[in-house]
Amino acid sequence: MSEQPRVAKVLAMLLISMTGGAILLMALGNNPPSAGPFCLSSYYCLNPVEEVIVSQAAQHRNRWNCIEVYYSGTKAGNIEQLTSLSGLASPEDINCHFVICNGLGGNDGQIQPTEKWKRQWSIIPNQAWYGSSQTIRICIVADPTQITRPTDSQTKRAEALIESLRRNFDIDPDTIYFPSDWQ
Repeated sequence: MSEQPRVAKVLAMLLISMTGGAILLMALGNNPPSAGPFCLSSYYCLNPVEEVIVSQAAQHRNRWNCIEVYYSGTKAGNIEQLTSLSGLASPEDINCHFVICNGLGGNDGQIQPTEKWKRQWSIIPNQAWYGSSQTIRICIVADPTQITRPTDSQTKRAEALIESLRRNFDIDPDTIYFPSDWQ
């Protein structure tokens, strides 16, 4: 008999604390915690890599046989900003297949496919690149000669993108090229 009032008190306190916690969470709203060196809430807002590599044009397993990763040489950017910084007429002219943003021009780790990828076009060789027509180029928005090194999120997303491309197109790991200072 003496346990009944105790159980009732415990249940009442549980109900009060759960209600208080729910009210507190609703008052805080839908704001993710502030980002630190790596914040899972912002990482989960990014599109899955499998969705990013889908293209408008048909994809053939033997179309690509090499992957090259390079830095943009800029502090900030996304496809549109890199287009204007390079003096290109339109985003279709950017000479890579993917851009991985650093948070200063898009979400940190956001992978943007370019028109060349969406249409499965080869990129145009120039002085800074000597790949073949079967090379996938990935641009990481960073300038390692300055303060803007690649972020942890960019590195993780680049590795996930490379792994997904490697599996989808049966690319040999020995034909994946990184910048000399890749982590």
